[in-house]
Amino acid sequence: MALFQLAANSEIAADNAALREENRRLRKVCQALMERVESGASPNSAPYAAFERSVLLAEQVRERTDALHRTLDELSQVNARLLAANAEAEAANLSKTKFLAAVSHDLLQPLNAARLFASALETHALPDDSQALVGHIGRSLKDVEGLLGTLVDISRLDAGVLHADKAPFAVSTLLDALAEEYRQVATVRGLTLHYVPSSVVVESDLALLARVVRNFLSNAVRYTEQGHILLGCRRRANGLEIMVGDTGPGIPEPQRQAIFLEFRRANQSPSNHSRGLGLGLAIVDRISTMLEHPVSLISQLGHGSLFSVLVPFSVSVTHAASSAGSSSAVYAQKALPMSEAWQQDPLQGCVIWVIDDDPAIIEGMQALLGSWGCRVRAAATVSALEAASDGEHPAVLLVDYHLGDHRENGIDLAARLRRRYPGLATVVITANHEAALKRATREAGMHCLLKPLKPLRLKMLLGTLLESHI
Repeated sequence: MALFQLAANSEIAADNAALREENRRLRKVCQALMERVESGASPNSAPYAAFERSVLLAEQVRERTDALHRTLDELSQVNARLLAANAEAEAANLSKTKFLAAVSHDLLQPLNAARLFASALETHALPDDSQALVGHIGRSLKDVEGLLGTLVDISRLDAGVLHADKAPFAVSTLLDALAEEYRQVATVRGLTLHYVPSSVVVESDLALLARVVRNFLSNAVRYTEQGHILLGCRRRANGLEIMVGDTGPGIPEPQRQAIFLEFRRANQSPSNHSRGLGLGLAIVDRISTMLEHPVSLISQLGHGSLFSVLVPFSVSVTHAASSAGSSSAVYAQKALPMSEAWQQDPLQGCVIWVIDDDPAIIEGMQALLGSWGCRVRAAATVSALEAASDGEHPAVLLVDYHLGDHRENGIDLAARLRRRYPGLATVVITANHEAALKRATREAGMHCLLKPLKPLRLKMLLGTLLESHI
């Protein structure tokens, strides 16, 4: 046993000695390799320099990547704040425009009554001084109407509640009334208006197109000191060009595009104190874009300007003629020549019913229509009208569209009355410019006038409606 143990110890000792020798040899090999690597990696050697540059570049990339991430985080936060602020601003603006568009009826209602009273006063025999004062009142109210109408129009456009309701109509329907109205306006300014009538049938939204041409005429009168205004049409291959020219100062080339921007106005002479916001041509541009009617301008300094809008011809003249009696347009579909209409004077003694829930409007309509020789019955309800009519049948019904909460609207009320009085000519009066309402009025076989009511326009429409029944 002892011998066996001794032999085992000797074998272990030999193994340990072999391991120590192997370890010593490996250490020498490692030392030699390390010395070779260190001797070949001097700072001036290419491998070391490349390695150092790689390390430096990697560090720079890391630092710049970290900086980029921090910048992106900051930009993301700023962008989020900007988006929130922009959304808040858009919401506030939309709320404002929707509010102004929605309350336009209440805004225009008292102005409508004032215009009716002023127009009725103009027909009375008054002393010269009083007549002049009435004229000043009428012109001031017209200025207010223009400013307020412009603000309401731009608000409707901003709110997206103004839409086109295109239908066929004879262009004379639009231009005859505008010519007569602005002939009087031009005369007050010491100008003459030359009108070349046309009977071409076009297709457009009559009320919106009237807004465009009216702005052209208003600007022509405003900026022309002397001379004349021209209103007429010219046939083109792809439509009818409605033109308004003047002998004003002309518009410089650099301003010819800028005047179609909001709050931009052409240079005015010191003697011209006409009120305006510089929104008229901006509205023209936006409405013409909506209608897809191109607008053009030709001007020469010292010789005047010519504005025009190109309106497509009606695709069906037959349809236009058949729908003439049921248009919800602002004017009558077949306007008689002015001289003939006034010679026959169909308004004298005709019975007209007026339904409105505003007492001031009722009084104003009674005064205005009465001054034209009409026999007027006005009330807020049908029962009150029939009680005061003494059995007379009305020739024309003028009805407000908004008759108060929890009441039927003017179209439904008129439809009910027309079943009771067949053939009753109906005009719906409203401050609502929505295309759907104009379309509903036209489809019901009625006409539509917008507030503030223009007395001359109403008189021409009544004359046309009454002439058609003679």
